Amino acid sequence: MAITKEQAAGRIMVALDYPNWAAAEKLLNALEGIPCWMKVGMELIYAEGLSIIGDLRRRGYRVFVDLKLHDIPNTVRGGIASLTRHGANMLNVHAAGGRRMLEAAREGLEQGLQGSGSSAERPLLIAVTQLTSTSRETMNGEIGIPGTVEDTVVRYARMAAESGLDGVVSSPLEVRIVKEACGDGFITVTPGIRPAGSDIGDQSRIMTPGQAIAAGTDYMVIGRAITAAADPRASMEAILDELVAHA
Repeated sequence: MAITKEQAAGRIMVALDYPNWAAAEKLLNALEGIPCWMKVGMELIYAEGLSIIGDLRRRGYRVFVDLKLHDIPNTVRGGIASLTRHGANMLNVHAAGGRRMLEAAREGLEQGLQGSGSSAERPLLIAVTQLTSTSRETMNGEIGIPGTVEDTVVRYARMAAESGLDGVVSSPLEVRIVKEACGDGFITVTPGIRPAGSDIGDQSRIMTPGQAIAAGTDYMVIGRAITAAADPRASMEAILDELVAHA
């Protein structure tokens, strides 16, 4: 299905992997007016605190808070409730925490909404399956999970869907099998997106933006290909053109 550049931008999450707000703001200024998402993770949130969620929302961005909560159910419930009250548009937990933890995360989201007023928007809650840096050798030999990465991704995705979550984080290579297992409406957020010719860095299961959108992913996380580019806006525009051409 054909999409516009604005629609394509709404499917991109820029990874704000910066040590402080001043460094991140330079990129925000470069991308001014492009209606993409911003993904904030441990480095920036630990440095600046949760107030950056509101700062990004006021700039017009939707915000994916990528903290990958993984703890006992009660702790995760409280953490998700707090993040919901801060206005995040998307939150994530580790599926490896198990069904009780996933259900507690969903309960925490509802609790957070109750304390945010009737006009608060319900954030999307997703689960991490396997990190895109995880190879089968690492998963089998170091983490201790047998079988293929794809087997684990599908098992975790099904558990997340059954626990009432909205989707999962998975590599772009697993989008089709996740959709087959959980339905087309189950959201996939895919890191491991690298434009052709880019350095793959520390990720092992990757696709280009065009390949990922053709595979059917809902959102794609793109970091260094934009944030480390000499001209981040030009890099973003090139990616948008690629998505429009492949949709």
